[in-house]
Amino acid sequence: MTTPVHPVDEKLPLPRLAALGLQHVLVMYAGAVAVPLIIGRALKLPPEQVAMLISADLFCCGLVTLIQSLGFGRHFGIRLPVMMGVTFAAVGPLVAMAGAGGPDAARGMFGAIIGAGLLSIALAPLMSRLLRFFPPVVTGTIITIIGISLMRVGIGWAMGGPAPLAQSVDVPKLAALVDAARAAAAAASTPLVKLPGPVPMVDNPGYGALDNMAIAAFVLVVILLISRHARGFVANISVLLGIVAGCVLAVLLGKMGFEKVAKAHWFDVVTPLAFGLPTFDVVMVLTMTLVMVVVMIESTGMFLALADITGKPLSRSELSAGLRTDGLGTVIGGFFNTFPYTSFSQNVGLVGVTGVKSRWVCVAAGVIMLVLGLLPKMAALVESVPTFVLGGAGLVMFGMVAATGIRILAGVDFKTRRNNLTIVAISIGAGMIPLVAPRWSQQMPHALHPLLESGILLTALSAVLLNLYFNGGQADEREAIAAAKSAEAH
Repeated sequence: MTTPVHPVDEKLPLPRLAALGLQHVLVMYAGAVAVPLIIGRALKLPPEQVAMLISADLFCCGLVTLIQSLGFGRHFGIRLPVMMGVTFAAVGPLVAMAGAGGPDAARGMFGAIIGAGLLSIALAPLMSRLLRFFPPVVTGTIITIIGISLMRVGIGWAMGGPAPLAQSVDVPKLAALVDAARAAAAAASTPLVKLPGPVPMVDNPGYGALDNMAIAAFVLVVILLISRHARGFVANISVLLGIVAGCVLAVLLGKMGFEKVAKAHWFDVVTPLAFGLPTFDVVMVLTMTLVMVVVMIESTGMFLALADITGKPLSRSELSAGLRTDGLGTVIGGFFNTFPYTSFSQNVGLVGVTGVKSRWVCVAAGVIMLVLGLLPKMAALVESVPTFVLGGAGLVMFGMVAATGIRILAGVDFKTRRNNLTIVAISIGAGMIPLVAPRWSQQMPHALHPLLESGILLTALSAVLLNLYFNGGQADEREAIAAAKSAEAH
């Protein structure tokens, strides 16, 4: 008599395994490549280095997915159908760490990621016990502000760059103004203290160009049409299909070329520590560790939700092994020039939609991601996508993150616990400070800037502390699991 195999451990035929694995890859692909594109451009890296970040990201997505789904010894891997990808929660702090950009900023960033990953491995057993401090009123608020913060990136893509690029100094007029002011000061025998008027500026013709915004709008319309009229798998990859349609239109209009793709190698290994040895700043490491605490709490809810969907109960040690893999994946990410990792909830949602519970499907998907990471032409193709094409998709992608947070908040008890309104209001307000007043911390110690310039971290701190103040730490774990099931867009 053979022991029945649990659906999670079922090994499917290879053709079906490959097809289902590719489906998981396509569902997460657009979200997986978004973060290296954002951070690479924040670091002001040349296109070939941004492409290298994308290759590293895809490679590490595959590697960490294999560790999580297959398991690596007793202490790593939850052995459930989990896809691992770079978390959007880290984008705000990483953009703040990018500063003026360049290799020095990259080394500091990757040092912070490695340090936070090591601390996360140590903290994983504790994190598995802290779910009660992150009820839906906290997680919903954090996910909402993540989406709001990222919308600024998506809108910047559609416009042709961040808001400061809208205008530049009119150098000839400024030179003429300075010369006239000097002459007037010399004639009056007085020192030149200040210019007689504001610095002359000139509009950037590439910012907010109507043809580029039209393509972004076209991508948005395609995504909306697919979402409205398609079903199943096609609807699940509507963002990816919208980007493809936008690229086709951009090529037809002569706005996208493939020169960089032609120059890229067909195959190459991912080089660890490509920017040199990382540097470690205590405040930056602690800032990223705070991000990882939020990530691991979200992962805890996600793992419990996935255990509920698959019908495989989790022990405390198995949950800790899954959270340790978040930390290990983050260490691997920093070593291979990429970013913090977490379970992708859209793939958790796909497990529920398809009913396929086998972790070997995610093992197959991990192998596919590994292979994609070793194909520089694929990364160069992604890097070649014009930002205005990504802008149309970014409005949907990042807006869905904010909408997911709102959906979680919709299940919060605001009627009998009116203080929950205060928690949400103040926490979102705290998160908006760096968005509306980017230089609000200029009088504070520079070492604190990575923490103070991240609206996501300010919201997380505010929501956790206010929830403890008003509600204590007596949350129902089932509520957190329900909130995790709702978070399919984050």
